[in-house]
Amino acid sequence: MGSLFALPGAILGFFVRLGWLRSIALFVGAGFALSATISLYYGAEAYYLSPPVALASDEFHREHKELKLASDGPFGKFDKAQVQRGFQVYSEVCSACHSLNFVAFRDLKQLGYNDAEIKKIASDWKNQVPSVNPDTGEAATRKALPSDHFPSPFLNETQARAANNNALPPDLSLISKAREGGAAYIYSLLTGYQNQPADLLHKFPDAKTPPNLHYNPYFANLNLAMPPPLTSEGQVSYADGTKPTVDQMARDVSAFLVWTAEPNLERRHAAGLSVAIFLLIASILAYLAKDNIWADTKRDAKVDSPTAPKAKPRRAKGNAGITG
Repeated sequence: MGSLFALPGAILGFFVRLGWLRSIALFVGAGFALSATISLYYGAEAYYLSPPVALASDEFHREHKELKLASDGPFGKFDKAQVQRGFQVYSEVCSACHSLNFVAFRDLKQLGYNDAEIKKIASDWKNQVPSVNPDTGEAATRKALPSDHFPSPFLNETQARAANNNALPPDLSLISKAREGGAAYIYSLLTGYQNQPADLLHKFPDAKTPPNLHYNPYFANLNLAMPPPLTSEGQVSYADGTKPTVDQMARDVSAFLVWTAEPNLERRHAAGLSVAIFLLIASILAYLAKDNIWADTKRDAKVDSPTAPKAKPRRAKGNAGITG
């Protein structure tokens, strides 16, 4: 192994003795600088000779609308009545295409549903749970139990794409965490469907929305396969008497999807507050303890300081007529 590095070491030592090492380093550095300059030149030339093509999405895409929910902020808590309404919107509208693979029926207890209500919701769910017939061993389905996760509306990805013009509806369990803007993005998307602006078609004639797609300026490329899910007032009938406008339904289902993504949000906020208070008290106690422990040391340091006034000896006191 020693002979493996002997030759490079000997060569390096030779150049060091000749004083060439600094020159070689400068030469290598100049080569890198020249390469970077050439690359910058050709990159700038390519940019000005063939600038990037402007896209309709660059100009007409909109940032999400503002949405305020009770769960926002470090002290936020879920508005359970709103989240229950959002669950109703999901169950009656969104569940036809979108799954909730990471949410179990029994989790609804956190929203205020009792055991009997959860058991009925699971049993009456429109999609049954895939199972196996114990007698024949063949594939079968059964009614959902509270311990089951929400069953997917499709058996597999192929069936899902076939039912949605080859588009795959995403699972909504974590959608508010997976999209920039979270609940505000969901709310904006649900309320953002519209006809293509004439301005867009005038500037970008080739950007006309293709068949089976729908224009929505809050979507990244402006056109998405999902048709407007919330189309009219009264599409869902709320049991608590809230007026089911499109805007209200969009707000409610957005709040519900915040809960599906983070059902322990309230517990996390409470734990964070407790930890913050504990750290504050611990910091105060630590500061007071530090002052108490180091008080004598600080006092001795002041006495031993060269700038501290020195005590006069007894003889000097006596000459000055001072006793004691």
